[in-house]
Amino acid sequence: MLENTISHDATPGVTEEILMRARLLPNERLDELHRNGYYIIQNPDWFCFGMDAVLLSGFAGVKPKERAVDLGTGNGIIPILLEAKTQAAHITGLEIQPENVDMARRSVALNHLEEKIAIIQGDIKDASKIFGASSFHVVTTNPPYMTGSHGLTNENPAKAVARHEILCSLEDVVRESSRLLVPGGRFYMVHRPFRLAEIFCTMSRYGIEPKRMQLVHPFVNKEPNMVLVEGLRGGRPRITVERPLIVYEKPGVYTAEIYDIYGY
Repeated sequence: MLENTISHDATPGVTEEILMRARLLPNERLDELHRNGYYIIQNPDWFCFGMDAVLLSGFAGVKPKERAVDLGTGNGIIPILLEAKTQAAHITGLEIQPENVDMARRSVALNHLEEKIAIIQGDIKDASKIFGASSFHVVTTNPPYMTGSHGLTNENPAKAVARHEILCSLEDVVRESSRLLVPGGRFYMVHRPFRLAEIFCTMSRYGIEPKRMQLVHPFVNKEPNMVLVEGLRGGRPRITVERPLIVYEKPGVYTAEIYDIYGY
């Protein structure tokens, strides 16, 4: 995951009433999302969302009355942001680590979203067995970026699972997404550009045709470090490459597009 470096309001500025409803555990904090007055519970020892998750929530499109699922939802950041930004009928988050599931469920309850968002504990590799085939119009995912041979595995097991393909692979994510999507359903993923050829080949192998992509650059003159991808189950070959998204206007100053996506 990439760090969420835009400043936000953490626990010290939160009212006593909200803190009581959040039922924070040791080392947890509350962050304001600047969307619909929503907050999210985070624990730096387990999982804190990054800019990649926020950008994915801005890139993904969920139409009114559609059902969406977020695979590997962590602390539930993408379902909560999608609920704030779209008119989805319902959003489900699937997460394997019980500590993250508990945090996500408490965040959903804190924001009174129990009727719109469900957090389910389970393995991505079993997603189609858990939910059934053709259950969703939209799949979003911010999967682990690194294979076992890429980079150093984090010493913290929870963070290692989030960043490295320990419990699931890219193929697992794409295969299950294809099974979960209705015909014509849409797949949205954020990943690293160095795996783009593998991403497109895997999507095509499982019947999800790449339709749209956007590269994310830290600065206008730097190489991209993220890629946002949209695929269509059963779509015809044709991809639109959107203009690059630039994160920083200059050191320490974000571009207007980034502030708009965050809701600042």
